Amino acid sequence: MQAQMGIAHFWSQGDLVTHTTAIILALLSLASWSVIVSKLMSAWRASRLPERVLAHFWNANSLPEALVALRREDPSGIFAGLALTGAHAAQAHQQNAARGIGAGVNASEFVTRAMRSQIVNTQAKIEHGLTFLASVGSTAPFIGLFGTVWGIYHALVGLAGATQVVLDKVAGPVGEALIMTAAGLFVAIPAVLAYNAFTRANRLVAVQLDGFAHDLHAYLTTGVRIGGNANLVDLDAARGNRQN
Repeated sequence: MQAQMGIAHFWSQGDLVTHTTAIILALLSLASWSVIVSKLMSAWRASRLPERVLAHFWNANSLPEALVALRREDPSGIFAGLALTGAHAAQAHQQNAARGIGAGVNASEFVTRAMRSQIVNTQAKIEHGLTFLASVGSTAPFIGLFGTVWGIYHALVGLAGATQVVLDKVAGPVGEALIMTAAGLFVAIPAVLAYNAFTRANRLVAVQLDGFAHDLHAYLTTGVRIGGNANLVDLDAARGNRQN
């Protein structure tokens, strides 16, 4: 009897509910691991970007050259998208400041709005998949527990007609049913750990992006590079703003 106990025996003795629960847990595990691997690669690339990317940007001799270098060095688009958005906003305001919707908005406010919108979109992009991991981490243990309860119920129903019930006949099915709880924890624990790790990594990226946004905003509106020892980018638009 002991040799027959195990996952295969539990599966063969299970019903539609048990099989469905196990399949759901397996699918959640596969999906969560695909998200974990994808975001792990993205986080690894993002962790190596800031110093090199920002150095290429601030050491460029002109804004167009800086933007080209940034797009080349930042395939993720995290910093390149912000720089492009800010530069386009500064240029659009300079060209349309005297007419249209830009007439009542100063350059600083106009650039700030555009860059803030881009930061929000970037944060939504880098946080994509975290909600799924959080959902898996919070629901998988309960799905596994449901499978355990149903498995125990199914085992006890199978023993209901027995005239004599011994411990071996009860312990085996109950022990097999507990496999579902273990499976739920197996799915949930990696998802929770990955969620916490990626949340911290995204927080660091957000801080770096926010710092770059402040420096970029100051430069686009005043032509002055605030902080750091990097070279100044010769920004024609900024010189035009100062002259106006």
